Amino acid sequence: MTRAFRWPWALALIATLLAVPALAADKLPNLVVLATGGTIAGAAGSDVQAAYTSGQVGVEQLLAAVPQAKKLAALRGEQIANIGSQDMNDEVWLKLARRVNELCAMPDVDGVVITHGTDTIEETAYFLNLVVKSRKPVVMTAAMRPSTALSADGPLNFFNAVAVAANKDAAGRGVLVVVNDWIHGAASLTKTNTTAVQTFLSPLRGLIGVVAYGDAEFYRGAVGKNTVDSEFSLDGVSALPRVDIVMAHENMDGAIIDAAVAAGAKGVVIAGVGNGNMTKLALDALAAQAKKGIVCVRSSRVTTGRVGRNVEVDDDKLGLVASDDLNPQKARVLLRLALLKPRSLAELQRLFVEY
Repeated sequence: MTRAFRWPWALALIATLLAVPALAADKLPNLVVLATGGTIAGAAGSDVQAAYTSGQVGVEQLLAAVPQAKKLAALRGEQIANIGSQDMNDEVWLKLARRVNELCAMPDVDGVVITHGTDTIEETAYFLNLVVKSRKPVVMTAAMRPSTALSADGPLNFFNAVAVAANKDAAGRGVLVVVNDWIHGAASLTKTNTTAVQTFLSPLRGLIGVVAYGDAEFYRGAVGKNTVDSEFSLDGVSALPRVDIVMAHENMDGAIIDAAVAAGAKGVVIAGVGNGNMTKLALDALAAQAKKGIVCVRSSRVTTGRVGRNVEVDDDKLGLVASDDLNPQKARVLLRLALLKPRSLAELQRLFVEY
């Protein structure tokens, strides 16, 4: 009698235990991985050589190389591009942004992970931060060492990026960049070393959070307006206005500023010395272009610090914009989007304060 009761109970217990993994798998978030190339998809002839070629590994190989990530989310991949990020361009930017918005609008997609090269990831991240229209997690990642390197950093960076994108607490924090166990906001991070693995810092505003082997801890939200709160849109946009960055230096004249405008630039960002400064000759040339309707922004080549309005330069008098805490490369991204429609000088300055 006792045995007759035990067997059905045991069978039921076994059936329940066997059903648990399938049930858990059904509840995993659905993430789409968009690959653009970069060092994380790079390959070299040896595992201990510095020289390598970016964008050699496809998205399916990348997914297969980190099978542990499939325990965190249901993953599928798409190849948007396969280039070194030094070759990142407007065509890829527009394609990537539109695809992210399409995916995030799908009810069965919970987030997006983007693999990218380190050279321009901060620019792409900031661009997406301004034009993606979703609170769903959009997480970028990269690597300083190619996939074939001894102690490659790409696999763990990718695993952690998937973990962050799968984490519900990542939603609403803007576009994130996960590298070397740190979670950066798109408006904050910058690359600070040419080759070191710990190259990315968020020196002014600090980290969004940290992540260790998939375990994420968030410290704060995003800096500045972003994503669903952004006023920028790519609807009907097929090309972005040209904006050039000009580096300030000793004995600078206005020739390069004038040459940039002659080449078609609708805006010029000065990577100024100190607090966005430049020689009098360069400042005169910049002010002259501003009077002609070219939007001119003062940023700084210095790694940290803000460029304040009317501090050492009379921006009001000369018709210039101060970049606030945006470095030159991010100031250029914001200005290109701002120039998609006519704006007053006051409106332009507002954007650099709010974003």
